[in-house]
Amino acid sequence: MSRDILVLSRRSYLSKEAIDQETALLNQIIYLVENWESYCIANEVLDLNRKKIIQKPHLIKSYITDKLHKPFVFVVNKN
Repeated sequence: MSRDILVLSRRSYLSKEAIDQETALLNQIIYLVENWESYCIANEVLDLNRKKIIQKPHLIKSYITDKLHKPFVFVVNKN
């Protein structure tokens, strides 16, 4: 997946190799954080039709992939 990353540095000049290295490290960190497991741990699903709060990661994933198009089913961040 391609994305735009803004790299800020205190040094006035970074070589092409240094920028490539920083970008590669950032991509590794982002890859570890941006996955289904992390997303499901950080969020929960409110199903107002069934009056339930879904917190188990495997159920959250199934709700997001199958039932999120139903009315009154919401993904809520736990923060």
